[in-house]
Amino acid sequence: MRLLATIALMFAVAMPAGAQQRAVVDASAPIDLSVTIYRDPNRGVGEEMEADWPEGFAMISETRTVTLPSGESTIRFDGVAEGMVAVSAIVTGLPGGTIEKNRNAELLSPAALVNGALGNRVTITRTNPATGAQTSERAIVRTRADGGLVLQSGEGFEAVRCAGIPERLSFDRIPAGLSAKPVFSIDTRDATGGTYEVTLTYLAWGFDWQADYVATFTDKGKGEWFEMNLLSWLSLVNDNGQSFENAQLLVIAGTLNVESDFEELADPPTAAPLRLTCYPLGSTKQGSPVPNYNQGPPPPPPAPMMESAAAQMITVTGSRISMADMVSEVPAVMEAGEERLGDLKLYRVPERVTVSAKGLKQVAFLNRQEVKARLLYASMCEPYNWFDPDEDFYEADMLLATRNEEDKGLGVSLPQGTMTIFEPSEFGSQMVAETDLRDYARGQEIELDLPSSSQVNVRCGYDDKDSEPDERDRKWEDMRAEVRNANPHPITIRLLLGQAIDWAIRFRRGKTRVKNGYTITEVNVPANSTREFTWKVRGANAE
Repeated sequence: MRLLATIALMFAVAMPAGAQQRAVVDASAPIDLSVTIYRDPNRGVGEEMEADWPEGFAMISETRTVTLPSGESTIRFDGVAEGMVAVSAIVTGLPGGTIEKNRNAELLSPAALVNGALGNRVTITRTNPATGAQTSERAIVRTRADGGLVLQSGEGFEAVRCAGIPERLSFDRIPAGLSAKPVFSIDTRDATGGTYEVTLTYLAWGFDWQADYVATFTDKGKGEWFEMNLLSWLSLVNDNGQSFENAQLLVIAGTLNVESDFEELADPPTAAPLRLTCYPLGSTKQGSPVPNYNQGPPPPPPAPMMESAAAQMITVTGSRISMADMVSEVPAVMEAGEERLGDLKLYRVPERVTVSAKGLKQVAFLNRQEVKARLLYASMCEPYNWFDPDEDFYEADMLLATRNEEDKGLGVSLPQGTMTIFEPSEFGSQMVAETDLRDYARGQEIELDLPSSSQVNVRCGYDDKDSEPDERDRKWEDMRAEVRNANPHPITIRLLLGQAIDWAIRFRRGKTRVKNGYTITEVNVPANSTREFTWKVRGANAE
């Protein structure tokens, strides 16, 4: 007996610390949540956000409480985002730090239950379709759920659900390591034990956001400047199967340099269904049935009835308003606070919100009244075409122009998105245009493309048909433009006279400047009139 006791003591002393049984502790549900959403870094201006396959990401911070015994423990964080990038996870607030991190690779599912019960006993219950009587017996699972399931009972081996009668499997317990929700776990060590408040922070794939603007023109204004009301919404999408309730919501605007493939790193846990394939049924006389592979696919389900854009309802801090109400009345909405984050912009939504699973949410975050703007017309007049007096006029381009300054009613950073423009009429506000915005910082000129104008028409070119301007020639050539304004009010038009790197310009009326690589000038045209403008051009690099 003394020899056996000595051997047992030797094994206990030689056993490594990691081989001792660790206590498994479940962290509490989150008591505080913060979700910071970064938009898809590869989505350009004018590209729609993919609500069904978002390619942005989020940084999620969860505060939980955990009670640890003394010694080593495994802490389970249940219900993390399925798109979690596990290698990015950081846990703070533990006295012993983190020894090891793990992520469950498989969720609780029919196939996972069968695979976890391989070699163990389950209960199979059969129902007599004629009488409804049920009989149960114990059986051993002999195969994995890889297309067929074989059980061994007292009567031999049989394939499940291949006898043509209803069958049901019951399991005594859930196999170790399976959970209905994604689980992240860490190993830690605490010499004394205790209750701690810890914070789990990680990146997660499958989020995105964009800004949606609603601009409503008003009848107020002075000269060419008019006033408009501007309301903006944050449209958020969460493609994960987990909701984040009562969360502090932040979004990041700007171009972020991302080198890692978060989609590949996320590797969400799987929840495989149980698909069983039986041997072909038939007889020696008729043979086995041959499937007809030429049958067409089943007809698609009927498309869901969609509301029109004007009838769609949006939830804003507990109240529901329609698109029509948004443009006829300006609702009292919260405004997101703007903060700097290096070269990026951070917008903090002042009220806590729920970021729903597999859902799209809109939160109003910007409301500006009496924004001063003007309609600016534009036309390309480069020295490559002859001015033909018999040629038809063509429509001028039109821009919605303002400056992102406080005296124009703005003075806030405007994140990339889409703007829908409404104009008042005797029948109420009517949608007249849609346009796209890039990111605009404070102080920048804002110029948004609108449809071309049928009220302002232009024709331009060089005067002498036999003397075309040459970029390599020092000779000055005459250019001419005619602008026709059919509006009942004066307009300003921008003429793009040529690329500054190629052409030297002498404009006889007004000043010229360089914008986006072009030499431009802006001139006025009175209401219901036609004006002619002339200038000279020659090669900028002529010898």
